[in-house]
Amino acid sequence: MNADIPFSRRSLLTAAATAGGLSLGSKLALATSLYGGHPLAPKPSHFPAKAKRLIIFFMTGGISHIDTFDHKPQLNRRHDQQYGKRKLKGCQFAFRPYGECGHFVSELFPHVGGAADDICFLHSLHNDSAGHSKATLAMHTGSITIPMPSLGAWVGYGLGTENPHLPSYVVFAKLEPYTAYQCWGNDFLPAYYRGLRIIPPEPIPHLENPIQSVQRQELERRMLHDVNEAHRKIRPGDLNLSSRMANFDTAYGLMQAAPEVFDVSRETDQTLRLYGLERGDRESFAWQCLAARRLVERGVRVVELFDVGSNSNWDNHRDMERHRGLAGRLDQPLAALIADLKQRGMLDDTLIIGCSEFGRTPWQDLAPEGRGHHARAFTCFMAGGGVRGGTSYGATDELGDQIARDPVHIHDFHATILHLLGLDHTRLTYRYAGRDFRLTDVAGNVIQGVLA
Repeated sequence: MNADIPFSRRSLLTAAATAGGLSLGSKLALATSLYGGHPLAPKPSHFPAKAKRLIIFFMTGGISHIDTFDHKPQLNRRHDQQYGKRKLKGCQFAFRPYGECGHFVSELFPHVGGAADDICFLHSLHNDSAGHSKATLAMHTGSITIPMPSLGAWVGYGLGTENPHLPSYVVFAKLEPYTAYQCWGNDFLPAYYRGLRIIPPEPIPHLENPIQSVQRQELERRMLHDVNEAHRKIRPGDLNLSSRMANFDTAYGLMQAAPEVFDVSRETDQTLRLYGLERGDRESFAWQCLAARRLVERGVRVVELFDVGSNSNWDNHRDMERHRGLAGRLDQPLAALIADLKQRGMLDDTLIIGCSEFGRTPWQDLAPEGRGHHARAFTCFMAGGGVRGGTSYGATDELGDQIARDPVHIHDFHATILHLLGLDHTRLTYRYAGRDFRLTDVAGNVIQGVLA
């Protein structure tokens, strides 16, 4: 097709709409096209990787470390005592040891506690901001000031995807978290590394009749590709156009693959019981966790799950009892995903991380029953993918206020995640505006103590 043919892409699509009965090519041809030098093609890691894929659980709003995974009996003994200008608040939830490792977990997470031997708890995370938006941005991009590419986008850039019909990065977010799309954004990286947001209960609109006009869509896609390709030849170096073309191809492939990926009806009753999922459910967090397993099973590189959004989250300034309902929705499905991957032989090369933007204060906040934001010490966890399970790393003081041992900055956390995926955080760079950028800026050290 010559570049000077006088018609627009829009007029071409309009004309193609009348040719619905034609068929051009197959999914195999699409796969060949996508991986023929396409940037989402699988890429070699910098060194042999422990993990091939990444699943992120993000607890929006600031989950309390001292009420969940960081047991502080001394805090209970000093309940209601003065601590500077504030009064201490003990934990109202009972803790007990789990597994051979004997790690103490609160009654809020009994199922996760049952998986303690597969989990490494990092008790000494610290963030640079105690504000939701800045801290959430930092946890996802390493920056508290300006939007930068997200962790998932960096992983896609470094490793590509293993399935040409699915994106490298998928996000489940029924409600928007703080900073919204910046959590899964690509910023200056090409647009095909941006996360694809899934909004339950209708993951992708119009999937009820996926066969409708498949031939016409294939014709439109190929004709549009020809026009775009001709246009690109007269605009060499137009990364935006290349990104749009790649996104069109991925979106088309997703339309073909998504009905099967998100259809859990063929899962066994035993699997559904494991997750606590009822048949016909297409919305719950249990469904999202099972869908996440099916996505990584089919080659998606990164899946992130936001359990709640900014209007209903872990930000409990007045009543910590609200943690009970939030944990109840998350506990069984999260533990089930770990167990499901383990029994399928996938946990060893799937890295799971659970985190929040910060923890919560050991003192009272807006009400005696609530806690405030606490960024200088909080807990995250890791499992699978080369992590030393049944262990803890770092420690806070007897009140959970200050880091007592082995501090872990967000840059260290990110450097370790990339390391487990076979990526050297100092070498995973992208040149933009005259300098080389990376997820960890100019800092970050791999946490050797969490590696198996």
